[in-house]
Amino acid sequence: MGKPILAIVGRPNVGKSTLFNTLAGEKISIVKDYPGVTRDRIYADVTWLNHSFSLIDTGGIEMDSKDKMLMHMREQANIAIETADVILFLVDVKQGLVDADFKVADMLRRSGKPIVLVVNKVDNFDKYMADVYEFYNLGIGDPHPVSASSKLGLGDMLDAVLEMIDLDKLEEEEDTRPKIAVVGKPNAGKSSLINRLLGQERVIVSDVAGTTRDAIDTEVVHDGSEYIFIDTAGLRRKSKIKEDIERYSIIRTIAAIERADVVVLMIDATEGVTEQDAKIAGVAHERGRGLIIAVNKWDAIEKDNSTVKEFTKNVRNILSFVPYAEIMFISALTGQRVTKIFDVLDVVIQNHALRIQTGVLNEILMEAVAMQQPPSDKGKRLKLFYMTQVSIKPPTFVLFVNNKELMHFSYQRYIENKIRETFGFSGTPIRIFIRERKEKE
Repeated sequence: MGKPILAIVGRPNVGKSTLFNTLAGEKISIVKDYPGVTRDRIYADVTWLNHSFSLIDTGGIEMDSKDKMLMHMREQANIAIETADVILFLVDVKQGLVDADFKVADMLRRSGKPIVLVVNKVDNFDKYMADVYEFYNLGIGDPHPVSASSKLGLGDMLDAVLEMIDLDKLEEEEDTRPKIAVVGKPNAGKSSLINRLLGQERVIVSDVAGTTRDAIDTEVVHDGSEYIFIDTAGLRRKSKIKEDIERYSIIRTIAAIERADVVVLMIDATEGVTEQDAKIAGVAHERGRGLIIAVNKWDAIEKDNSTVKEFTKNVRNILSFVPYAEIMFISALTGQRVTKIFDVLDVVIQNHALRIQTGVLNEILMEAVAMQQPPSDKGKRLKLFYMTQVSIKPPTFVLFVNNKELMHFSYQRYIENKIRETFGFSGTPIRIFIRERKEKE
């Protein structure tokens, strides 16, 4: 099951980004930057009492503003609210209760989502508690005093979040059918692909600005096998503020990827690979999902003998951090090669859940060591003792060595490549964790 999603919502300048950065910085290690994946993160993983959440930061909500950018931020906050399991409604004790807080509270109440009211900038509990009680007037439950910058009160706030989430229900909802998230930029052809796979046109929700919908799950049966496709095509680009809408459309994408086993990233052949495509591929990679890159609208491209080769080379170059991804060229409009997706999906699903016996794995490891000596430093040589697979989805291995410091990144990549050469693992990332062990052990 995917992680519950928390959205931080409030009017401007109440400290949303500070709270986001404090929670993210305290609880997660920052994943290395992949080429093309921007550092501008509006989502992060947070762990509290062995429970993991995906945290979403939103722009400030100005309820009455006619300014295009502020209206747009309000629209995007709506998307975050729809997507979230719990909302952290942030207010500012130093500015006190203002009219705009009531308006945001009304908007949140209408969403029907569980809300935790968080009063920020309470640097001194004795001094500010009387002012905190004023926020009971919002009528959305107990205010939780915190100071995001001083890291005060965050534990109690996260305890309140846990109380709002039905953890048993999350466990119960486990469905063993493979889940495939169809993701990509607006207008890359996500709905067209799912309609084509279903063989029927589904009702598309109107493109009116501000009307949004959650990702829709669609059951597809092909040759007796059942698949659940998660469609993220609810977001339509009406606004001229392209960057902002693309930044926020990734909110829905993250929610879909969290729930998926395999991600089908739709790329528009007429546009080529964009920065947002790289961002989405980065999220799928970080989350350890199987990955298929479907280059759509291939019918609209003028071709010669080298077109496929050149396009593939370009995709591999820009998305160099996912060299294992399967690449397909399709047209959702004409149906060209669309049914081939199921063949590729079956391979990726199988590889994503592939388990290798320890004995076989160590034969390959010893062979790899014999072919290329491990690195050494100042007279000390890296020794590889043995390797074992600890989990699947994605396949995850632990490699025991004499000294972690001696394991150079390039040698780890060499070991990974040897495993891939032997067992395939196409379409799926694999994880290798290095652990130290003394020779006597």
